Amino acid sequence: MTEHPTSFERPLPGTDPVETHGALRRSPVPPRTSEDALAPRAGAASAGAHEHSQPGPRQAAEPDTHRPRPAAEGVPVQPGAGAADQPAGGPERRTGRAFGPGRPTPMRRDGDRLRFVGAATRRIARGMDLDEIVMGLCRATVPTFADAILVYLREPLPVGDERPTGPLVLRLRRTDRIPAERDAETGFAAAAPPEPAPELEPVGAELCEVRPGSALAEVLRGVRPVFTDSAPARAALPELLGEEGDFVVPDGRRAILAPLRGRRRVIGAALFLRGPERVPFDGDDLLVAAQLATHSALGIDKAVLYGREAYIADELQRTMLPENLPRCTGVRLASRYLPAAETARVGGDWYDAIPLPGSRVALVVGDVMGHSMTSAAIMGQLRTTAQTLAGLDLPPQEVLHHLDEQAQRLGSDRMATCLYIVYDPVAHRMTVANAGHPPPVLLHLGGRAEVLRVPAGAPIGVGGVDFEAVEVDAPAGATLLLYTDGLVESRLRDVWTGIEQLRERLAATAQLTGPDHPPPLEALCDEVLDMLGPGDRDDDIALLAARFDGIAPSDVAYWTVDPEERAPGTARRMARGALARWGLEELSDSVELLVSEVVTNAVRYASRPVTVRLLRTDVLRCEVGDDVPQLPRLRQARATDEGGRGLVLVNRLARRWGATRLSTGKVVWFELNSG
Repeated sequence: MTEHPTSFERPLPGTDPVETHGALRRSPVPPRTSEDALAPRAGAASAGAHEHSQPGPRQAAEPDTHRPRPAAEGVPVQPGAGAADQPAGGPERRTGRAFGPGRPTPMRRDGDRLRFVGAATRRIARGMDLDEIVMGLCRATVPTFADAILVYLREPLPVGDERPTGPLVLRLRRTDRIPAERDAETGFAAAAPPEPAPELEPVGAELCEVRPGSALAEVLRGVRPVFTDSAPARAALPELLGEEGDFVVPDGRRAILAPLRGRRRVIGAALFLRGPERVPFDGDDLLVAAQLATHSALGIDKAVLYGREAYIADELQRTMLPENLPRCTGVRLASRYLPAAETARVGGDWYDAIPLPGSRVALVVGDVMGHSMTSAAIMGQLRTTAQTLAGLDLPPQEVLHHLDEQAQRLGSDRMATCLYIVYDPVAHRMTVANAGHPPPVLLHLGGRAEVLRVPAGAPIGVGGVDFEAVEVDAPAGATLLLYTDGLVESRLRDVWTGIEQLRERLAATAQLTGPDHPPPLEALCDEVLDMLGPGDRDDDIALLAARFDGIAPSDVAYWTVDPEERAPGTARRMARGALARWGLEELSDSVELLVSEVVTNAVRYASRPVTVRLLRTDVLRCEVGDDVPQLPRLRQARATDEGGRGLVLVNRLARRWGATRLSTGKVVWFELNSG
C-alpha cells in the first residue's frame, strides 16, 4: 500500500525524498539467498534507479518532471559533515553508490538517533485506535530505520487485566517495505492510484501459535529485542514466519526481532529488516528498537482499552434508548439522538413513546445533568420508572411527582428535567406536564409554528414541588416537536434565542411543502438538526417528533351498558350496527362473539356501567372498560368447568388482545384485521 504524504510532512533539508512505506511482497520465485531477499529488481538495477540511490550530476541539472515525495516526518537531518566519516563524492555506505556533497549519510550519531526516536514516538502516540498506532510504527520506521517491517499482534488482544484462556496466537497485522519498483524515467516510485490498491500478498504465515517452551516463546519471554543472527532468534523465525517465510530474513545483523510487551504481558512482536545494500544494525539500534516496541505496545494497550470503553458506552446508550418507536393509533413518530462528542458517546438525554389504554400515547423527553456513564445509568433508571408509571395510567403530573421521588432516592445531587405528554387521538387533545424542561413546539398544518405555553416547573430531584398539567388542542395534521436543551442552547446562544430560531426553522420548512401538506417527519428531523452549526454543539441531543393524525369521530362508536344479564345482547346489537355503517359486515360474526365474551366477563363482577368502544383505523379495535381492577388471566378450563373459555376464544380469534389496569378499574381490548 502506497501512502500519500500529508501536508504537515515536509522534507527536511538534506534528506532523501524516498517512499516512506509499502508492503512486503513475496517474489514469484523465492530467492535462495538472504542477499537477494530485499534486493531490487533486475530491471530497476539495470536502469541505474535503485530505491536509495541519489541522482547524479546530470540528473540534478535536468528539470524534475516528477516531484519526489517528502520523507517521513521526523527523519533526522544526517550530518552533512560526512568528510570525516565519508569522503565527498565517495560511495554511500547504505547503497554503495556515489553521492554528492550534502546528501544524507547513515544515522550514526547519538543525536540523530535521539531525534529519530522522539519523532517516531510522537507519531505513534498520535494514534487513537489500533490501526493508527500500528500504521504510525510502520511509517516512522520505514525507510529511516529499516527497509521493511512485519508487525504481529496477539489474537485476540487481551483487554486490561484480562487473563487470556487460550494459547498464545500471533496474527500478522501489517507489513511495510520500501517499494522495489521505480519509474523508469524519473527513478522515483510511481504514485499510488486514487483507489486503494488491492491487498498485497503477505510474507510468511499469517497466523502462528506460540508453543510453550519453544524457541519463539523463549525470545518473547525475554522481552528485549535481539538480532536474528543469534541462535535462539534464528530458531524462532521459522515458527513466526513459517517455513516458507524464513528466506525473507537476511543473514547477519540485518534483522531485529523485538517483542511487544504491554503493561501486563507480551502482546506481539515486530521484525525490522534491512537489505544487503544497507549498513547492518548495531548495538545502539537495539536500543532504538526497544524504544519503538515499548511505545507501540503501550499505545496498543491504551487503544484496546479505549475501544472496549467505546463499545461499552455505545451498548449502554443503545440499550437505554428505545430501539424502535411503537406504532400507535392516530400518531406517527420519528426520533433522533446525537451524542455530545465522539469521545463522550453516552449522556443523560432520553426520549420515549409509550402506548396507553384507549389508543392514547405518552410522549416523554428528559435530560439528566451531564453526559457521562453515571448520567446514562441514572437516565436508564428514570426512563424505566416512567414506563412503569405510564403503565399504571397515572396523570402526567403524578408521573413527574413519582419521578421526583425516585431521583431523590438515587441521590441528593441527581437532577433532571422532563416533559411528559399524553395524547388522545379520539379527543384530539393532549395533556402536558413539565419539570424544568424547554417547552415543545407545535407546527400547525398551515405552516404556523408556536411555542406551547406550559408551566415551567422545577427540575426532577429538587423535592417538595408540585407539578401542574395543562390541556392543549392537538389538531389533525399538526406536528409536535420535543427536544432537549442541547438543540437550542450552546456557548454561542442562550436557550430562548435557540428556541426562537427553532420555531423559525420549522415555519420555513413547512412553507416549502405548502399549506395543505405537512413536511415528512424524517426530513423534518434532519432539517432541524441542520440548524446546528460547526462547533455549535456542547451537549447531547434527543429529538422526538409526533405527527397527529387523530381518529375521526365517524370512525368511533361508543356506548355504555348496565351490568345486567341483557348487557351482552345489547353490546352485540350495537356492534353489529356500527359494522354495518362502516361496511364491515363480514366481521360481524367474529366481533359479536368476542364482544359478548368480554362484556359477559365484565358485567359478572362490575358494579358500575360498562363502557364499550369500537375504533376503525387500519385495524378494528374494541375496548371494554369496567370498575374492577383485577386483570383477567388466560387459563385452560377443565372439561367439567362451566366457564373460563371466553379468553381462550379471544386469544384464538383476535389479532392481538390485552388488558390494562386504570386508576378507576381496567380496560380489556382486542383487535381484528379490518381488510
